[in-house]
Amino acid sequence: MDPVRLTLDQLRELRDDIAPRAARRSRASIRRRVERWRSRAFFIAQCALAAGIAWALARYVVGHKQPFFAPVAAMVCLGFSFGQRLRRVAEVMVGVAVGVGVGDLFVHVFGTGIPQIIFVIALAMSVAVLLGAGNLMTTQAGVQAAIVTTLLPNPGAGFSRWLDAALGGVVALAAATIAPAAAIRRPRQQASEVLNELAEILVETADGLRTRDEDAITDALRRARASESRLDDLRSAADEGVAVVRLSPFRRRHRGRVQEIADLVVPLDRAIRNIRVLVRRCAVSVWRDESMPAEYPMLLERLADGTRLIAESLFEPAAEVAAHRVLGELGRRTADMPLPTGLSAVVVLGQLRSIVIDLLELTGTSYDDARKLVPLRLDGLDES
Repeated sequence: MDPVRLTLDQLRELRDDIAPRAARRSRASIRRRVERWRSRAFFIAQCALAAGIAWALARYVVGHKQPFFAPVAAMVCLGFSFGQRLRRVAEVMVGVAVGVGVGDLFVHVFGTGIPQIIFVIALAMSVAVLLGAGNLMTTQAGVQAAIVTTLLPNPGAGFSRWLDAALGGVVALAAATIAPAAAIRRPRQQASEVLNELAEILVETADGLRTRDEDAITDALRRARASESRLDDLRSAADEGVAVVRLSPFRRRHRGRVQEIADLVVPLDRAIRNIRVLVRRCAVSVWRDESMPAEYPMLLERLADGTRLIAESLFEPAAEVAAHRVLGELGRRTADMPLPTGLSAVVVLGQLRSIVIDLLELTGTSYDDARKLVPLRLDGLDES
């Protein structure tokens, strides 16, 4: 009876433990979904309003009885991103023109039917590809050819669809000039999050190296490898921010600040790659029980301090001076240290020097000036 009773007790404990965890996961999932909706609420409202305005103009101003493609074109052109909106408008208009033209001509000569539908869609998409179209233009050509062949057999009705598409594109461009401030703030916030994450990775690596903790160093390596996705988010946010200040006349005064963040992507990419190599070599040294200079964890923590200061400088420019001083001192410190004996230790020292240069570039220092702040070592170990 005792083993059975013990098993039942364990099942009850497991049940009692699973229920709160499931509730927490459910609440977290709901929060993520709501936050995702909030981040896209402006674009949803913008698309909805543009679609309604495009339909009203085509219906009551132009006089089309069923202008259903005007709102569709407006939504397709706006999308959920500011990037490439002009290109989307052009692709929709050209795609519609090709599809409508090919469909009208084919229906006028051969009529409608299954073979005609198959052939006219293939022909319209082929023409679009031969014109150098992208995926959107090619798809639009096929869609419009199908619609004209099946729903609009009257050749004269085709032009009204192209006019609706043009009208929807114009409305979309007008709506796109009204841009949310969030698209301008997001790149700076995203860059700060990336830098703070790198600082935490460096601190966790230092702790794992100091205590020879395999779990901690392995977790730091996992986070370092995952940091690439954060950079991708930053790159997308920066591209969107640049598109906003270029397209919206109401946001052009922010162009300089947005471009400053966009210019951080390349040196930050190099820093992330070098930090990944550094963390991997530190992990290897712990896994293989290789010796490391006792000073290395302190150097990593100092590097983390400089990284945090750069993150602060994105909102408080005065912190940039402190970051420059910390990194400059660290660069000179690495030049005075004796060359270690182990392979992993040598690699870590070299990566430290490279990362210092990458981070100095994030403070606005040129590459040549950054290299001067990390002096050459007498033993020949160079950061480049």
